[in-house]
Amino acid sequence: MGVSEATLVDRVRNADGDGMCPQRAAMEHVTSRWGTLVLIALLDRSYRFGELRREIGRVSEKMLTQTLQTLERDGMIHRDAQPVIPPRVDYSLTDLGREAAEQVRALAQWTGQRMAAIQRAREEYDAAKA
Repeated sequence: MGVSEATLVDRVRNADGDGMCPQRAAMEHVTSRWGTLVLIALLDRSYRFGELRREIGRVSEKMLTQTLQTLERDGMIHRDAQPVIPPRVDYSLTDLGREAAEQVRALAQWTGQRMAAIQRAREEYDAAKA
């Protein structure tokens, strides 16, 4: 591992007085189970809450709300609440969120492309442990 990688790992691993460094917290928000799916979905277009929930699937209303609020706080998502009846709220990516979403999508694509190799490795590991 080079100096720059060790420094990055140390920076992400080391906790501040609150128990977690800000970089690690932001990384966990972006790479969380629902954060990843929200970011990838919003790459295509903006969504209303219900549409986004259906697009992602199997996420509770509470968890999606928490994920959206966290990503909005981190500057990844823009929440556009329009003063109409019934209320209309649209979610879209900010420039920062688009950058993060493109990185997350690239990782998801790589994982999909390498799934056969990952599955073989799992089977070999399980066979060796049996």
